[in-house]
This record gives sequence, C-alpha cells and structure tokens, in this order.
Amino acid sequence: MENKPESTATNNFIKTIIREDLKNNKNNGRVHTRFPPEPNGYLHIGHAKSICLNFGLAQEFNGITNLRFDDTNPTKEEVEYVDSIIEDVKWLGFDWDDRLFYASDYFDALYDYAVDLIKKGLAFVCEQTPEEIRLCRGTLTEPGTPSPYRNRSIEENLDLFERMKNGEFEDGSKTLRAKIDMSSPNINMRDPVVYRIKKAHHHRTGDKWCIYPMYDFTHGLSDMLEGITHSICTLEFEDHRPLYDWYLDVLETPCHPQQIEFARLNITYTVLSKRKLLQLVQEGHVSGWDDPRMPTISGFRRRGYTPSAIRDFAEKIGVTKAESIVEFSFLEYCIREDLNKTAIRRMAVINPLKVTIENYPEDMKDDYLEAVNNPEDASSGTHQIRFSKVIYIEKDDFMENPPKKYFRLYPGSEVRLRYAYFITCKEVIKDENGEVIELICTYDPASRGGNSPDGRKVQGTIHWVSAEFGKQAEVRLYDNLFLEEDPNKVPDGKTFLDNLNPNSLKVVTALVEPDLIDAKPGEHYQFERVGYFVADYKESRLGKPVFNRTVGLRDTWSKLMKK
Repeated sequence: MENKPESTATNNFIKTIIREDLKNNKNNGRVHTRFPPEPNGYLHIGHAKSICLNFGLAQEFNGITNLRFDDTNPTKEEVEYVDSIIEDVKWLGFDWDDRLFYASDYFDALYDYAVDLIKKGLAFVCEQTPEEIRLCRGTLTEPGTPSPYRNRSIEENLDLFERMKNGEFEDGSKTLRAKIDMSSPNINMRDPVVYRIKKAHHHRTGDKWCIYPMYDFTHGLSDMLEGITHSICTLEFEDHRPLYDWYLDVLETPCHPQQIEFARLNITYTVLSKRKLLQLVQEGHVSGWDDPRMPTISGFRRRGYTPSAIRDFAEKIGVTKAESIVEFSFLEYCIREDLNKTAIRRMAVINPLKVTIENYPEDMKDDYLEAVNNPEDASSGTHQIRFSKVIYIEKDDFMENPPKKYFRLYPGSEVRLRYAYFITCKEVIKDENGEVIELICTYDPASRGGNSPDGRKVQGTIHWVSAEFGKQAEVRLYDNLFLEEDPNKVPDGKTFLDNLNPNSLKVVTALVEPDLIDAKPGEHYQFERVGYFVADYKESRLGKPVFNRTVGLRDTWSKLMKK
C-alpha cells in the first residue's frame, strides 16, 4: 500500500483524541508531549516524522514538548549521539526551551519506585538466565512457567535488590522482575524484567549505577514525572501499553499519561533500522552517519534537503494506525517543490562535450548575456554570463543519428543556447575510437538572447558553459543506496547488503559558471536542466566547492499520481 498525500492529512486520529480531551478538561486542559530518543545512533527520517508530530501537536494545541533522552543502556550510548540529536531537532525548527531531560535524571526515583514494587509484593529478584527467562515465557497459545524464584519473601528481595545496586553480583546473574501474570495472553505482562545488572560507565552518571532500568519501566514513569499528557509512540509499542499502564496504576502515581500509538514510517529503497544503519557505517559502506546517501536527518541535511521540505513531507504523509509504505519519490517531490521557489539558477555541464563556433569572432571578450536568478522569484534579479568561441555542452544533448522528435543537437540541426544564440551543427570530430570529442558549429549573431529576428522557431534549448570563463568543480551525483524497493527482501543466504547499489555515488569534474566557484557551504542551486545541488557544508571551501546532487529535475511522483 502506498501512502499518498491527502488534503485531510492534518485531521489525524491523535488530534481527534486531544480535541476530545480538551473538551472534557482532561489533564486540566493541558497538552504536554515529549520526544524520547535513545542516544545510540543518529536520527533518521522516521524520527523526523515523530519529531514533527510531537512538537507539532503541542504547537497546534498551545502546549509544550520535552526533549528527553532514554539513556538507560550505557554500552550503546555516546555523547556524540546526544549532540547530533540536539542539533537535528533544532535544525528541523523545534525548540524545547528549558525542558531538556534524560531518563538518567530519574535513576534515583526509578530505583525507589522499584523498591515500592517489591514492598507491594509485585516484584522479585530472579536468577534465571536471559535464555531461561525466554524459554519459560511461553507462547501465544501456551502460558509461561513461573520462575522458581518468584515466591521469595519481600525481605529477601529487598536485600538482594540493594546488593544488586551495590555491585555485589556479576552482569546477567540476577534481574528484578515484575510479578504480574505468567498466563496473560499478552506476553509482555508475563513477569517482565524491570532492572538488569550492567557494570558499564554511563555518559552522565559515571560509575554510580551498575543496575539499569528497562525501557517499559522507565518510559511511563519518566512521562509521569514530567507531567506528560499524551505519550505518542510508534505502533510496535501498542502491545506494551498494558504494561505502561500497569506500572502507573499499581504504583498509584499522581498522574497517568495516555500512550497513543501510530504507524511508523516505511519508505522505499531505504532501511531505517538503527542496527543496520550502524552496520553500514562501521563496515565502511558509507562515509559516516551524515553520508548524503544515508536516511539520517544529518545525511539529508548534507544532501541539501531543507527543514521545511521534511516538515512538509511529515505533514502530507499523515498519521494513521495502518502500516503503509511511502514512495521515496514523494520525499523528492517535497524537496523539489521547496527548492524550486528558492534555489538560485546557474548553468553547469556535468559531462562536457566541446563545441567550437567557427564564425564567432576570435577577439570578442565582452559578450555579456543576461540570465535570471530564479524565474519563480522576480526579486532575485539577474546576473551576467560571458560567451566565448569555445563552449561546452552536455554529451547527452548531442546525438549523431537521432530518433524522430529529438529536439536537441545533431548534424545539420539548429538549437537555442540558453540565454545566448542559435547554433547549427556543421561538423562532428571523433577520436581514433570513434567517440565524438568535438562539434564544429556556427551561430546566428542576430539571435542574441535566444530570439530570432526573422521569426523562425527552434524547438530545442540546451545549456552550456564557456570554455574560457567557466570553472571546474567537483560534483557528486547521489542515487538510491539500495537497488530494491524493499532492501530487506532477500533470498536465503543473502542480507540487505546484497541489495546495495554500486552506483549510488558518482563523482565527476563539471564545468560551472564562474561565480559558483565561490559558493558558500550549504548554498542551494538549481543547475539548469540537470537538478538541484548544494555546496557540501563539510568539504566545500571558498574557491574549491564540492556540490552534492540533492534531487533531479524529473518529477517521478507526479507521474506516479497520474497513473
């Protein structure tokens, strides 16, 4: 199922719930959301949807949003990830004011709540191994088997749990488990683990703790401690909601946030598993988390995507309970729509073919032509470009034996050079291998500016760059990282890595208009008839720019919508 943009996308079911809550004065009329990432990797486009949803809901209903790091697994968390997440959320245009929190802020409180569970007879220290716990949990059709340690006394459990906290036991030797129902049809309720021993240095609390709470225990209590009203999460947590509610109910907390689930983002030609993204980075299949081929927010930023385009994408795909797959071409459509309004136009030749205009004066050096900066924005003005006897055009704009309705250059044909003159191909020069290396053409001086005084019509218009005045620049042509729409769909014995696209990056030396040589890192351009590009913010330098292709000009999404 393809998720296509709908005019009703803004009227999602979560907003309906919130409107009803406000109508009934639930939570005293407050709306307080949170975005709770784990700092174990860089955020990707799926997280962007969640960020836009959580912050967007609060903004629409005059509420507030917290940024809270779920930092309960110190062996996989790094300060680098924390910093990158903060940068990504800010870049997307959202602010949490002074409400930056960490689950580790609540470690003392969470420990006390765990002690309360023990005192209520609702938690016990278990000595089963992780494998034994898994085997005893049962199946969807068969109940689980209670742990042999389930009936320990409250006093013994309190003593063992404190000794766990004090570091007396080895990793994995003991856990604290909630005592709920081993015959529950919801396997998550079958005495889940609350705490595990993990003697690891934490990026914020250092070596203070050697036991760490599990996500299900931490999440709801952290929401409660922060006064969250609507805890928005993805659909895989729907079966965890009874456990979320159970902890809050049995601990008789002063407030009870409402967990609401929505379908996560699935997008073609992309993997959004953090584990797989980390594998791509660690094994060198990409240059890093911010490689422009990666679906990370930092990767999209480096590729030239804008915050407004990603926010627009998140809004248009909507929020539902139904799993769906969004075409990557729709994301391209959103950035193309955004950059069309703002990107400065310039000419660049990616695959140069030399053209010599034999009747152009040798000594003409001041032939300046007027070119628009952006036809969508009259206020952007114009700039001047210089013509010369020798120019370069795209090799794809010439064909020696063209098919019918080919309106570009071929022997004997006449085309319009963008902003310049009409030229006619007179001769084709080839190398010893038969490859075309140069065209000899003539030009019509009276057609300056691209118009003919005698009214003759020329259907083809191609772009060009002066051989004398143009500059060289490195251009990186990015394509999908994977060949298949579903990279995870592989035959036995293969992995998603077997679907990597070997041509996902092509680096060329292009000829560009001279002022592009001084492009500032992060500046966007439309290379006319080629695509949208951005000066790489990481590797560009004044006088030596590197341009990343953001997206081509071809609007695949519109074509799909017409089918």
